[in-house]
Amino acid sequence: MTKWMAGSALALVMAGSAATPAAAQIEGRVGKLEAEMRAVQRKVFPGGAGAMVEPQIAPSTAPVDAAGVPATSALTDITARVTSLEQQMASMTGQIEQTQYKLRQLEQQFEDYRKATDAKLTQPVAPAPAAGGDAVGGSGVTVPQAPEPVSGASDAIAAPSSGDPAEDAYLAGYRLWQARDYPAAEAQLKKVVATYPKHRRASFAQNLLGRSYLDEGKPSLASIAFYDNYKKFPDGERAPDSLYYLGTALLKLDKPADACKVYGELTDVYGSKISPGLKADVAKARAAAKCK
Repeated sequence: MTKWMAGSALALVMAGSAATPAAAQIEGRVGKLEAEMRAVQRKVFPGGAGAMVEPQIAPSTAPVDAAGVPATSALTDITARVTSLEQQMASMTGQIEQTQYKLRQLEQQFEDYRKATDAKLTQPVAPAPAAGGDAVGGSGVTVPQAPEPVSGASDAIAAPSSGDPAEDAYLAGYRLWQARDYPAAEAQLKKVVATYPKHRRASFAQNLLGRSYLDEGKPSLASIAFYDNYKKFPDGERAPDSLYYLGTALLKLDKPADACKVYGELTDVYGSKISPGLKADVAKARAAAKCK
């Protein structure tokens, strides 16, 4: 064998021996990628049988090229694709971990709020003084404080008879609230809203329902009633009043920042429709909440 032939043979053997470790290394990286992909999928699809995504890179089953055929280009291409997959896997894993962390934070915040609200509901709260706005007249009319409820007082209240069933139903609820028979008033006012949702008194009844809860020392229920009036009857006559009293309920729940947002919403949405009396009440409330 000539020196030239010996040198060529040696070069071919060296090329083949160099390609084999490179291929084995790539197969090892692919296997690691597959394992990481399964771990990520188990986080995204816990217990989801059949939801696993098959890898797009698998060990080659094609016959190995004969010695002497250059394999550098193919190996370089596969190596680049594996490197790209590794980078995508690292990015995906980081995004999943961030999402899970944020979800745990939201769950903890909601649990803290629920516990705080439950604790406040179990504490007796003094009834809020009436600030006017739900009398038969217009907004801003102050309603005199009614005397303490007397046993059987609700039965003694005369049923109104104006010829308008919705008006009569609302006035009945209003008189019950005025007599401080809050449970009976709340039941009557809920009935008005459910039975006559298209009547102008529906807005009055929903707002007065929130005030009844507020006077009864239930600011959480009051806040829901006021918010529902604003959402269900945004054009109702008592929608601005409900936003004002919603701020009052939030202050009782020790949420001054949220109350300030509500006062801002009231001014933005109903600025030109707010009565002078209600404007004055809002200004005082904003000062008490230290709104910016």
